[in-house]
Amino acid sequence: MRVRRALPLGALVVLTCSAASRGAEESRLLAHSPTLSKTQVVFAYGGYLWSVPREGGDARQLTTGGHEGAPVLSPDGKWIAFTGQYDGNIDVFVIPAEGGEPKRLTCHPGADIADGWTPDGKKVLFHSNRESYADFDRVYTVPVEGGPAEVLPMWRGEAAWFSPDGGSIAYVPNEIWQTSWKRYRGGQSTPIYIVRLSDLALEKVPREDSNDKHPVWFGDTVYFLSDRSGPVTLFAYERKTRTVKQVIDNKGLDFKSLSAGPDALVYEQFGGIYIFNPSSGKSAKVDVRIAGDLPSTRPHYEKVADRIQNAGISPSGARAVFEARGEIFTVPADKGDARNLTHTPRVAERDPAWSPDGKSIAFFSDESGEYELHIVDQSGLGAGKKINLGNPPSFFYAPLWSPDSKKIAYTDKRLNLWYVDLEKGMPVKVTTDRFDDPTSTMNESWSPDSKWLTYSKFLGNHLRTVFVYSLDAGKESQITDGISDARYPVFDKGGKWLLFAASTDVGLSSGWLDLSSFQHPILRNIYAAALKKGDPSPVEPQSDEEKTAEEKKDAGGDKAKEADQRKAGEKGKEGEKKKEEPAKVVIDLDGIGQRIVSLPMKAARYEGLDAGKAGTLFLTEIVDVPRFGQPNPATVSKFDFTTRKTEPFLSGIRAFAVSANGEKVLYRQGEGWFIAGTAAAPKQGDGALKLDGMETYVDPREEWNQMYHEVWRIERDFLYDPNLHGLNLAATEKKYSVYLKGLGGRADLNYLFDEMLGEITIGHMFIAGGDTPKPNQVRGGLLGADYKIENGRYRFARIYNGENWNPELHAPLTQPGVDVKVGDYLLEVEGRDVRPPAEVYSFFENTAGKQIKIRVGPSPDGQDSRQVTVVPLGSEFALRNRAWEEDNRRKVDELSGGKLAYVHVPDTAVGGWLNFNRFYFAQVDKQGAVIDERYNHGGEVADYIIDMLKRPLRNCAVSREGEKFCSPLAQIYGPKTMIINEMSGSGGDALPWMFRQDKVGPLVGTRTWGGLVGIYGYPPLMDGGLVTAPRVAIYGLHGEWEVENHGIPPDIEVENDPASVAAGHDRQLERAVEVTMEALKNHAVVIPDHPPYPNYHKK
Repeated sequence: MRVRRALPLGALVVLTCSAASRGAEESRLLAHSPTLSKTQVVFAYGGYLWSVPREGGDARQLTTGGHEGAPVLSPDGKWIAFTGQYDGNIDVFVIPAEGGEPKRLTCHPGADIADGWTPDGKKVLFHSNRESYADFDRVYTVPVEGGPAEVLPMWRGEAAWFSPDGGSIAYVPNEIWQTSWKRYRGGQSTPIYIVRLSDLALEKVPREDSNDKHPVWFGDTVYFLSDRSGPVTLFAYERKTRTVKQVIDNKGLDFKSLSAGPDALVYEQFGGIYIFNPSSGKSAKVDVRIAGDLPSTRPHYEKVADRIQNAGISPSGARAVFEARGEIFTVPADKGDARNLTHTPRVAERDPAWSPDGKSIAFFSDESGEYELHIVDQSGLGAGKKINLGNPPSFFYAPLWSPDSKKIAYTDKRLNLWYVDLEKGMPVKVTTDRFDDPTSTMNESWSPDSKWLTYSKFLGNHLRTVFVYSLDAGKESQITDGISDARYPVFDKGGKWLLFAASTDVGLSSGWLDLSSFQHPILRNIYAAALKKGDPSPVEPQSDEEKTAEEKKDAGGDKAKEADQRKAGEKGKEGEKKKEEPAKVVIDLDGIGQRIVSLPMKAARYEGLDAGKAGTLFLTEIVDVPRFGQPNPATVSKFDFTTRKTEPFLSGIRAFAVSANGEKVLYRQGEGWFIAGTAAAPKQGDGALKLDGMETYVDPREEWNQMYHEVWRIERDFLYDPNLHGLNLAATEKKYSVYLKGLGGRADLNYLFDEMLGEITIGHMFIAGGDTPKPNQVRGGLLGADYKIENGRYRFARIYNGENWNPELHAPLTQPGVDVKVGDYLLEVEGRDVRPPAEVYSFFENTAGKQIKIRVGPSPDGQDSRQVTVVPLGSEFALRNRAWEEDNRRKVDELSGGKLAYVHVPDTAVGGWLNFNRFYFAQVDKQGAVIDERYNHGGEVADYIIDMLKRPLRNCAVSREGEKFCSPLAQIYGPKTMIINEMSGSGGDALPWMFRQDKVGPLVGTRTWGGLVGIYGYPPLMDGGLVTAPRVAIYGLHGEWEVENHGIPPDIEVENDPASVAAGHDRQLERAVEVTMEALKNHAVVIPDHPPYPNYHKK
């Protein structure tokens, strides 16, 4: 049953990005992020920095040991600033231009990304999210000699570059979630701002809706990259005339980065590096040749127990079978070694299942270029059998052996259920589900005689219904009535009953895409359908009765006869085992609905049923209500049909399967896997499998090739549009495949994925993970505070209070007994004197989550100081975000004279649901509301929030004592305004869209992201990486894609410009208050007094 050669010494390669062949193996090199001096070009490749002469030639490796990128040469060409990840944190470093030991300049646990230099070369310019309360960065400088970083006065920014005189700066104000989304025109399309630092006077590079990026200053001209005329290319902004002109005509691949040197510009066009001379207007390609040992490409053996994706158990429970890193392994319950059955570094094998007769293991393999069903001997020896699963190709799931080991059922991505007779080798379609729902599958199961399949599928009411399918008749029949939600059907081992879980309280929970489906726990009962007319109920009435002497005598005689018959049957057959014939299943469909009975067990959140040995049933139950993105360990109990009792069996499990003979189970608990008997509940830790022997030969380049083509198959099969927005898939797959041999590391493969998938032009196209280097993690700590330097010390400028009763908003400095105040000095950390120019964060290296002692006091000389124990945080983001929300709430209260509520909705998943419920209903005594959905990261479609906001005043009530009240009671009846910005997307696009559709109120701010598609349920890549292919897209009621790649524009456009924010204003918030107060003035909601009490006795 299933759950759900010698090594070479090095990997010396010769790579070139020139057109001419330069070595034994030519390939297109994915060198990126070049920077320029008078003599050299420095670039990133394979996770390292390299240098090559400007005229091209052999590149020299400058760094090793960490993951380095974003190099920027200093104005004098002597230093390279770059972003490195040496201790698991992303920081800014410098090295001499000819190489040498990196010097760390930043120590904050946030991500610090190098951008450039001050014109005098004394400071490095970088951007960081270290002080952000939302998803934006700020721009900083840090001395090259070391010292505290200084923030520039713009409230947000990245990709910055100083003017030659250092008085102004060009930068991109907002980040973009998908940097390679080609032809993107939503709210996050990036402008370029030029700000005079002395007074924050703002100059915008003219544009309509293009994506402008990578500004660099050269003389009085700002050069930048833009997609305003097609593929990304080079443009110039002449400040004197305030005009933009295209500098290079590009009909090919996008330009990806741009940097300026002393006399020229250098840019990366995907797959190549070029130097542009502004004087001549000509570009020259830099011929780069790399001959080096690239550790990330070296084949090696690797333990893969931490990469298990799917698992199963042998029929007797002697071994388990696992899928890990594209290979199929079996592991013994006790004695023996792990066994790799496949040994195929260039092939992905998925979803293993062990046959009930113990002879074979089935799995899906893409050896042919598409997934097929493979059946191999459980020993791993022999050729095995391969079954083509037909056209069109697809992704397939959950091979399920029939009890006679002659057939296999499985499902595919296209919602079909199939089975294949292994002798015939021809797949047979059983049925097709109606809706693509991420929350469940058809949960198919075989009858004991292998003649029937049972499963659940959707009806038009979005409830699941149990069906059976007769292999002999080739016909399906509905078992349950469709008025309840019924799922997880299984046959009992005796073939008499069909068992399933069902609920009549699904209600709004069927709307998995809707926020209104939250917090509606679905309780299910367990039912049994008697398959054959006349067969007894499994829970027929029982009664203890006293037997007469004659009945006892007859019973004794019957027992003696039975014993004699058993002995006769065994005579002459000593040492032999009679093969048990499976129970023949007969299903009388007529009237089966009246033969369904409830089993005597509690209603619960059942998430699976497994038939054990005859007379037993295992029930998997989710105890806690699931929250978005969080795992929900389950409990398993065992029901005995004889005693009719349910006993606890396992708790805290993450996977569970029963062996074919019902005597053993395989389960996952924590990070361990276990095999245990079913007779009694397993003891903690018993039966742990030894997984250390799961080791395979990893050839990175072979894996990258497989994953490259796998990614295109995922897009082909999962994207909601079968035509991929008009993209020629075969041609595009071929176009980008030329870069495969030129990859220097796994991060380069993700870079390739990002660029090529941008061709589809769609939101939610995300790439993540994979077998990238994982440096040792040294977690820096934070105290939840802002600092300023005064009197030669670090002084607390602001302390973030959080909510100390809330574990997610724990504030180190405001805990009872700590009570550090604004204005106190930080004097010591663990006995070390804290003073600038040492960066304050350097004293908190490796302290996150650990108790440390700090000394604080009111005076810089330490007088009246005290020592306190604190536990630094790994991130201050939650504290800063809550402080921003509370600052906004107080500001709205002040500006409105206490009349308006303020509610921030950070997403349309659990966080937004909780925030809305907590803060909206706590302010129903207000007369109107400002709903702030800026920085909303989406989740579900927030119909619930809209429904709550628009409920009108219906009636009021009065009682003898107390104040009058109205219905609906929990409601703000007055006007409402919503604030939006470009960093709201997905569900954060849908929320203001519906707010406008339902005429709840005006929208104030800037256009939202424009990414209203959904992602879920993708097969992981062989090495654990992930790519998405949006498989659901939302459209409006007027025949148009109204939101995707557009966003929701505001009714009143207001931007928070650098100068106003620096002056303490939030113009968007202030305008929202103004608009809402004006509406309140003109359309006040008056709560009427009650009418005169009735008097029925007037004369």
